[in-house]
Amino acid sequence: MRSIRDIHKQVTHDEAMEMLGQGEYGVLSTMNKDGYPYGLPLHYIILDDAIYLHCDLEGHILDNLSYNDKVCFTVVGYTQVLPSSFTANYESVIVFGKGTLVEGSEKINMLKGLVRKFSPEYYDKGLKVIDAFKDKCSVIRIDVEHITGKRRS
Repeated sequence: MRSIRDIHKQVTHDEAMEMLGQGEYGVLSTMNKDGYPYGLPLHYIILDDAIYLHCDLEGHILDNLSYNDKVCFTVVGYTQVLPSSFTANYESVIVFGKGTLVEGSEKINMLKGLVRKFSPEYYDKGLKVIDAFKDKCSVIRIDVEHITGKRRS
């Protein structure tokens, strides 16, 4: 992997993982068999140092993963445009890894994790939604192979 050009903006691995854990949305990028990239913004969670997200039962993401399991996942955290300086303060994380479709208890644990992260006050209701929804979605685990984070403040 190429190193970060502005090394003074690079954060440690632990800081990048923390920024990743604090994010709500990320863009999952895959490649199709014709060589075109496809990026889709998705909610996600972190479990056991892996990124988990859900998507439909069929579509570009799953088609692309069946062709090539290598993915890139990008999260932009805090941003602040500084108009007079023609720049911005920001936090961002880029992950490279492999995407794998998961099933069974791993899938259910991810869906419960989504409820805990985004709707903790409705956890019991969320369990009922999971029960109705679990067979209508796919869950993907991204095993992190390389992560970089940058911060300008």
